[in-house]
Amino acid sequence: MNRKKVTNVMLIVLALLLVVGMAYQFTPNIAGLFSGNKTTGTPALTVNGKTITAEELDQARRGNQVLSSTDTGVLGDDFKTVVVASQIQQALVTAAAQDIKVSRNDVNAEVTKVREANNFKDNKAWTDALQSAGLTDAGYRESVGEQLAVQRKVEEIKKAAPVPTDAEAKLYYDLNPEAFQSDARIQGRQIVVADKAKAAALLAQVKGGADFAALASANSTENKDRGGALGPIENGVPRPVALVALPAEVGAAAFALTNGGLTDVVTSGGKFYIVKVEKFLPPAPKPFDEAKTDIMAALKTQKENAALESWLDGLQKDAKIVYTDPNWKTENPTVATVAGKDIPYSDVVEGVVSNQQFSSLLQQVPPEQAAGLVNGILKPQVTQGLIQTYAAPAIAEKLKLDLTGTRQNIAQGLAAYGARDVKVSDADLQAYYDQNKKQFEIPASATVSEASFRDRNQALAFRADWKGGDFTAAAGKAGGTVSERGSVTAGDSKLSPELEAAVFGAKTLKDAGEGSLSDVVKVGDRFSVLYATDLKQAVTQPLSAVRAQIEPQVLATKKGEAGQAFVTKEVATLKPTDNLEKVLAAQAKRVAAAEPKPTTPAPGAPATPGTPATPATPDSAAPGTPDSAAPAGAAPTDTAPTDTAPTDTAPTDAAPADTAPIDSTTPPATDTTPATPASP
Repeated sequence: MNRKKVTNVMLIVLALLLVVGMAYQFTPNIAGLFSGNKTTGTPALTVNGKTITAEELDQARRGNQVLSSTDTGVLGDDFKTVVVASQIQQALVTAAAQDIKVSRNDVNAEVTKVREANNFKDNKAWTDALQSAGLTDAGYRESVGEQLAVQRKVEEIKKAAPVPTDAEAKLYYDLNPEAFQSDARIQGRQIVVADKAKAAALLAQVKGGADFAALASANSTENKDRGGALGPIENGVPRPVALVALPAEVGAAAFALTNGGLTDVVTSGGKFYIVKVEKFLPPAPKPFDEAKTDIMAALKTQKENAALESWLDGLQKDAKIVYTDPNWKTENPTVATVAGKDIPYSDVVEGVVSNQQFSSLLQQVPPEQAAGLVNGILKPQVTQGLIQTYAAPAIAEKLKLDLTGTRQNIAQGLAAYGARDVKVSDADLQAYYDQNKKQFEIPASATVSEASFRDRNQALAFRADWKGGDFTAAAGKAGGTVSERGSVTAGDSKLSPELEAAVFGAKTLKDAGEGSLSDVVKVGDRFSVLYATDLKQAVTQPLSAVRAQIEPQVLATKKGEAGQAFVTKEVATLKPTDNLEKVLAAQAKRVAAAEPKPTTPAPGAPATPGTPATPATPDSAAPGTPDSAAPAGAAPTDTAPTDTAPTDTAPTDAAPADTAPIDSTTPPATDTTPATPASP
């Protein structure tokens, strides 16, 4: 088949996922199970009597960039474990949905959508595309029918999930106060003009007692019809506005006036602003009754996913697996036990494979070295995260907390509970500010024109003689060519490094006209003189100006640490067992035994070139290895299911995302990964 037809085959699979598999994206361990279709071939194993072929397993492995990166060594063994586990789960789910009836018309409708989306109106083109992927039309339709049945089974289970209770909603509200806060706002007015001198004169008049609204009506280029009011006039006063209503520099200056007051002249986008803050309205919590609708929607999603998680657990528990192909036989021992729950090794490997940093690691180092780093750092972190996640329901029950959802949801709720009384002090904010001052720097800026000369002496003479007036005309008369560089900010790459240093880094700028002239700068074989107006040197915003920005960050960090410490302490009371070291040692021994043994030439026979020795696996992980999010004190960013809740009002179950536990609900690594959860 030519490349175009191969591409179309890939589109078939993608279209199938879009048409049929949407529901899987919202359910634990459902997403991505059907990235391929049935193939016939050599039996590799049976799941409750249902055969999975070696060709199906190989197709699943080849369809994933990470899983197909190596099939040897420790990582090859791990990847085989993931592939087999995912296909076992696919078989279990498919079998469990056999009681769902799907009509031939339903299947035909879905296939028609796929064909139309990929322009396969001609039957021959359609069958050729299927054959190139090792499929038949009948087999493809059978897969579509199975997937429709699974989708409907999932919806059936979700519909049967219990309704959230008021007690669950109230606890959710109490544990996520920051999620139900309104933004800080200000009531105020502004004057916006295009001339800096005029802005300075108007500011002087305001400070002298002139009526701000009257000056705005007479002079401002924006909102002059309402006396410069930032928001529409309601009941005689401006409607409060949030920070996003103002340009960044202007908003920073205005929202720093928490006691009200007048900003200096603030430059932004070539305009000059003066803002009078009449009233500062700090963030305030929404009443429970206002937030309840969003909370109930979030909890409904959590309960639906918990029902699916329980369903999947039940399918796995009673599964009978028989291997018929030794090449695909995998070991899946219990890697840890907590609260009576056994955690399979495949859960750990799935957590590793789905970690984005692991994918990056594979691109940077050979598989042998990556295996040592993963075994030394990533797998222990994932295992600890799983222990916390599996322990969470038992801990919540012991503490009599009305937490609900999947194991991971409950773990996040426990972390939030453990951090519920954490506050941020002035000392915390000052320490954070002092450690991160660079990020609060406003870079230098100016409006720049460049006069370029062929001869250095021409450039020097022009710089010495020009005192002001028309820069462009004067430079042209002196033999130069002028380029208007416009508004320039240090670091924005509008100027070459030499020219930027001459404007923002030099101490020898010469006053001229309404601005300053730079020294003569050699650029290639020419010599430039820069004329900068409205030059502003870099300044660091004071803590008062950025307090509202950094306080949520500092609070989230403190809550994450406190929540993690709480969960760790509670898990310890359950006395979990961690068998990871034993499991990895057994795997290393098994993998080594399976490696081909080198042959020894007979005495007197010529030596046969051998295979280079495999590099030794590092005993410990090297510094700087990508971290894996394991602790339970944070909300995950890419593993938990999502559904209907709006993101702009959503509470999260816990603090920072970079410490989220990796749950067994993380789907097996395949071509498709579940959507990032929308917080309720």
